[in-house]
Amino acid sequence: MEEMEEELKCPVCGSFYREPIILPCSHNLCQACARNILVQTPESESPQSRRASGSGVSDYDYLDLDKMSLYSEADSGYGSYGGFASAPTTPCQKSPNGVRVFPPAMPPPATHLSPALAPVPRNSCITCPQCHRSLILDDRGLRGFPKNRVLEGVIDRYQQSKAAALKCQLCEKAPKEATVMCEQCDVFYCDPCRLRCHPPRGPLAKHRLVPPAQGRVSRRLSPRKVSTCTDHELENHSMYCVQCKMPVCYQCLEEGKHSSHEVKALGAMWKLHKSQLSQALNGLSDRAKEAKEFLVQLRNMVQQIQENSVEFEACLVAQCDALIDALNRRKAQLLARVNKEHEHKLKVVRDQISHCTVKLRQTTGLMEYCLEVIKENDPSGFLQISDALIRRVHLTEDQWGKGTLTPRMTTDFDLSLDNSPLLQSIHQLDFVQVKASSPVPATPILQLEECCTHNNSATLSWKQPPLSTVPADGYILELDDGNGGQFREVYVGKETMCTVDGLHFNSTYNARVKAFNKTGVSPYSKTLVLQTSEDTDSEEQTLPFPVPSEGLPLRRMSPFSSTLNLQPSFPGRSYFDFRSSPHQLSLHSSLQSLNAPGCNFETQSAPYSQLVDIKKLLAVAWFAFDPGSAHSDIILSNDNLTVTCSSYDDRVVLGKTGFSKGVHYWELTVDRYDNHPDPAFGVARMDVMKDVMLGKDDKAWAMYVDNNRSWFMHNNSHTNRTEGGIAKGATIGVLLDLNRKNLTFFINDEQQGPIAFDNVEGLFFPAVSLNRNVQVTLHTGLPVPDFYSSRASIA
Repeated sequence: MEEMEEELKCPVCGSFYREPIILPCSHNLCQACARNILVQTPESESPQSRRASGSGVSDYDYLDLDKMSLYSEADSGYGSYGGFASAPTTPCQKSPNGVRVFPPAMPPPATHLSPALAPVPRNSCITCPQCHRSLILDDRGLRGFPKNRVLEGVIDRYQQSKAAALKCQLCEKAPKEATVMCEQCDVFYCDPCRLRCHPPRGPLAKHRLVPPAQGRVSRRLSPRKVSTCTDHELENHSMYCVQCKMPVCYQCLEEGKHSSHEVKALGAMWKLHKSQLSQALNGLSDRAKEAKEFLVQLRNMVQQIQENSVEFEACLVAQCDALIDALNRRKAQLLARVNKEHEHKLKVVRDQISHCTVKLRQTTGLMEYCLEVIKENDPSGFLQISDALIRRVHLTEDQWGKGTLTPRMTTDFDLSLDNSPLLQSIHQLDFVQVKASSPVPATPILQLEECCTHNNSATLSWKQPPLSTVPADGYILELDDGNGGQFREVYVGKETMCTVDGLHFNSTYNARVKAFNKTGVSPYSKTLVLQTSEDTDSEEQTLPFPVPSEGLPLRRMSPFSSTLNLQPSFPGRSYFDFRSSPHQLSLHSSLQSLNAPGCNFETQSAPYSQLVDIKKLLAVAWFAFDPGSAHSDIILSNDNLTVTCSSYDDRVVLGKTGFSKGVHYWELTVDRYDNHPDPAFGVARMDVMKDVMLGKDDKAWAMYVDNNRSWFMHNNSHTNRTEGGIAKGATIGVLLDLNRKNLTFFINDEQQGPIAFDNVEGLFFPAVSLNRNVQVTLHTGLPVPDFYSSRASIA
């Protein structure tokens, strides 16, 4: 509990919060301290002067603009008011933590109002002492900020737990220890004061006297005053605005700025946010446990460094003593080098111990504070601070991320004494730094299933071998000129997929790739031969190799079928192959091997035809999710067919295959569905935003759905609300008909709403957005539903 004390103290006065208020930036201040740090802005900066000058911004608009800028990357509405050239500045004082406090220029006039109700000077501005964000107060002044009753309750419990004994509240001088508490009077009495002020006769005889400890518990459990709306002070909070993330009353919904916002029940959101905070604390608790173990490891490293240092010194002295006088003169210099290295290692490790100890204490304090907040039974007060606490918990957990719990220094001394030179070289004797040279990376492997040509552009994809342990810093992709000429570099970078545009139509290009790191360059991959499309879009493309005849039942079991599965989706239907040479393979000959014994294509009869229509052979597409283009919070498994997320925010992942022509259908099954989130399913461009819900920008077309209903969304426009949601085990189908240029969705084999989108043209990738409460599995290679095929044939 002691480590939580920093969370309970005002950053201005350094004492426990008294009547704390919540600023728009989610930080807290004592109401009296907030009044002390108010400054008066120039008339030209006030909302009233802006309105008078014709800018058309009202007081509340100006305030809302500032509130919004708190959550933006660029500060669009805040500034620090430290004095102005047009007005004399007032000398400022500093609080215990360095916050500038502006005293009033003259003594305040006598008034009978409390500091909280006293009028605020016109054009007042308040600056948060923690994040240094400023905003101008409206006509309500400090009354416009909600009170943090949850924080008051935590402070009350903390102070009561620190008190050694409960004292009498009626003793005039030195309070004696209380012996009873009256539940009706809510007063603690010692025995003399009880007999004098609370005699057991008359109306007082009916009062119930309890022991002090029991009275303290009853005080804690007594219901607090229900919070009221800051805009309508006579109304209690009854709902929660999802868009503004704050409790509201019914008048706000009828006549205020929340009238058009989405609202939910206060109790439901209270339980949801408590659950989210508890889940976030679980992750932070694991980090704290790892940090404690890490500190033990660091302390052990100190002892190990000491031991290694002694051993190294002894070895060095033994080597130096074997040499003659010249070596003895050099010995002192070498020992100094070792001691310097020793001190450096100890300093680095001790600094890291100190840093991790401070961070762990802060983390533990935040955890204890959050646990106390969770104990609160006030939904409205809890929801006022829950979002900020959840963000702080996630931010603190991220600070314990990769690299934080890794020692910055090794325990070994990577020095070796070279004593092989002759005596004439003694004066040149020095330490040699031993560093194992890392090998060059392995040869990359071209991924045939992802390589394709589209008109006069080519897309190539590659990867490191599965068992390769040497990382690559980047890759170099080379193409020839299409006439068998010299190779030239077309891409250098860390990505493993590249599209080359502007190639010649009806030409054959050779491509190869190699990897590099600081040590050197790997050998080239096998050469891939790419054939671009003819200038006109042919209707069919046939290949002269034996395949099962048309009309026979065919099961896809060969990986070569997935090699060609992109081709029906592109207008040119170009093909590619590996040419046969000492360094090249033939895809055609590999496909011819399908007729050999052990072929993975299984048929019901023996006859074969010599030519086949690729478009009819490859009627369906097989693909998986693309880890290369997914958001960093996306978690893939099951050969990139199952996806979930590590974040509470929605993150986007795309499929590896893009479609620009034909009819395509795929399904996703819901493996896990907790807390009623809103996953979204649909299609998107390659450059879609990956850190928001699918459909928020103009690069995605999606359906998002919860446990009761669904909506279609494109460019942040929500349409066609349809009843019927999802649960664990549900199946979502996506039908992309690029012949008719429309997109349709299904839930559990039933069409969900009308056709979702029309006039969809271009290159589209299957897409999903979800958070950590959802896990789905992708199913591809599915035929178009029968009812849709029959409907399309009738049309």
